Amino acid sequence: MPGFIAFGRVLFAVLFIYSGASKLVAIQATADSFAAKVTIPAIAAPYAQQLETLAAMPIMQLLAISVGAFEIIAGLMIALNLLVRFFSILLIILVVGATFYFHDFWNQPAPENARTLMEALKNLSIIGALFILAGYGRTPRNAEAYGDV
Repeated sequence: MPGFIAFGRVLFAVLFIYSGASKLVAIQATADSFAAKVTIPAIAAPYAQQLETLAAMPIMQLLAISVGAFEIIAGLMIALNLLVRFFSILLIILVVGATFYFHDFWNQPAPENARTLMEALKNLSIIGALFILAGYGRTPRNAEAYGDV
């Protein structure tokens, strides 16, 4: 049974590794997508301006790079069974934010929102799996911990 759990964790992590890599391969497209949906709050605007000046690139491009790199790192950490609880909780926050900003089916009319609704439900399932990972944390290596030996 522990082998199944480890294999499932690795397969689950592939989702985030691939998603992060695809964001980094198409940074400008990701930044454009972020710019269309995400607005920087007025209270954070001066800090965003400082980051833009410091990095010499637009804040949405920085956000695209940061999110892509984070997804790869978090996916690898979950796959390698390192700091699983910590990265699962951070990914929960990320997926909730992505669902709110990018899969807002409640702002679309009924027939056209079916695809967005399915994507939001898929994200809800991912959040559920991340809660399971966060609940278990780093799984033990011995078979007795699983109770069915």
